[in-house]
Amino acid sequence: MVDPDPNADEQRLHALFISALDGDNRAYATFLTQMARRLRAYLRRRLFGWPDDVEDLVQECLLAMHNQRQSYLREQSVVAWALAIARHKVIDLLRAKTAREQLHEPLDAAENFLVAAADDEAMARRDVLTLLAELPDRHRLPIMHVKLEGLSVAEAAQRTGMSESAIKVGVHRGLKALAARCGVRSGSEDR
Repeated sequence: MVDPDPNADEQRLHALFISALDGDNRAYATFLTQMARRLRAYLRRRLFGWPDDVEDLVQECLLAMHNQRQSYLREQSVVAWALAIARHKVIDLLRAKTAREQLHEPLDAAENFLVAAADDEAMARRDVLTLLAELPDRHRLPIMHVKLEGLSVAEAAQRTGMSESAIKVGVHRGLKALAARCGVRSGSEDR
């Protein structure tokens, strides 16, 4: 069973990165693969209008992390460090698009928006995790892996030991249960 602790991902990635810094190439490859998945999900949420740019930015982030790995402070959060790099890469992308498209909006507003969005995301994530904690594992874990972490149904099934069908059903029923707790009516109830 997967640990529902939201810090487990941070702890796993941190341990892998520290091992990588100490010369473990296998840990580094695993770290890069898992961090790429995390960055991809993060960037998809921010660049939903520009899906073609997501994979480019994932690669730029990984390259920046590789180039700056010796400046990483071992006691800091590796996820926060990586997401800070990703935020800067998004800002760089916005600046480049602005220059190309000759938009006349100041980028300071975009930077402030991204900082505010990060704060809003942290509060929303806390609220969602609080709601998810009320669900049984068969509903909570599929939602966490598929909807929050951005894993595919197959990846979530492999991670949890559940079947792909159970993952799909768990996501559907879990979201339905959350909607009921929040007083949201589903479209099927209107029929």
